[in-house]
Amino acid sequence: MTGPRDGPGDDEVWMAEALAAAAAVRTTTAPNPWVGAVVVPAGDEPVVVGATSPPGGPHAEAVALELAGGSARGATVYVTLEPCAHHGRTPPCADALIAAGVARVVVALEDPDRRVAGAGLARLRAAGIAVTVGVAAADATEQLAPYLHHRRTGRPLVVLKLAATLDGRIAAPDRSSQWITGTAARLDAHRLRAESGAVAVGTGTVRADDPALTVRGVEGPDPLRVVIGSIPAGARVAPAIEHRGPLGDLLDDLGGRGVLQLLVEGGAGVAHQFHQAGLVDRYVLYLAPALLGGDDGVPMFAGPGAPTMGDVWRGRIAGVERLGDDVRIDLRPAAPPARPAPLEERS
Repeated sequence: MTGPRDGPGDDEVWMAEALAAAAAVRTTTAPNPWVGAVVVPAGDEPVVVGATSPPGGPHAEAVALELAGGSARGATVYVTLEPCAHHGRTPPCADALIAAGVARVVVALEDPDRRVAGAGLARLRAAGIAVTVGVAAADATEQLAPYLHHRRTGRPLVVLKLAATLDGRIAAPDRSSQWITGTAARLDAHRLRAESGAVAVGTGTVRADDPALTVRGVEGPDPLRVVIGSIPAGARVAPAIEHRGPLGDLLDDLGGRGVLQLLVEGGAGVAHQFHQAGLVDRYVLYLAPALLGGDDGVPMFAGPGAPTMGDVWRGRIAGVERLGDDVRIDLRPAAPPARPAPLEERS
């Protein structure tokens, strides 16, 4: 993709272009990170934008450099993640930048992958290329959160998604729950599913709703399906992974499979298990302007909670968005627990 350059620009403007390119390939690159790159030539040649290809294809820098051709010599390249410095399924991007003769590389984040981790930046500097790190780092960290979490912990980022009435019920007393929220919120939830490498529900949800757990209404691949417990005969979720035992074991297994983000969709018992174990990294709550009006509906969490206000779990609201008549609330733990584990490799 190319476009005319309007002027000299600044680092934040061009990094924003790179972040936008990365966002466009969010669902196609895993287990590699979704990365964007922008080549800004020294002359008046067109600015070129590239993004990471699906696994096995070229990384963002290589895509952008190929599109730029000879105009990359003397150019400044903006990239949302440190260029790789090792041979995986593709050659090192740091070497490609050096060979193209670029003058400067601006990077949002250092890559925590143990085979990169500063080596790409060091190689560029050793070749005499000016390197700037940290431009739009907060935005890139948010965008790449599942990848960064996986590389630092060996586990997928866990997102707990719940759709509820304003009085905190995810189903009526008869266990019916379709539909609490409207079309816009449900479409957004499918987008979240498309961004997740795996989706998990409990046996109770499978019995009550018989979900297929596929992606509908948005572009993106179907996630790996996981049932906490046993899969009832004839359930639409099959084939799926059945998991019994500690949830940490499940996260280790999924991390080893290259799953960067796990979406937990319920029900209340499974939500309680993940929450009480401190395994949830992100909470996404869809709230509908509806009231069941009693205490006999199904709550968000099924199980014992904090015994006193002094023990209540507190987080921070990271975002609020109106979706039709509904509201999406993004909730984060106030201080996520550190769970160190071996770093994975970017390929």
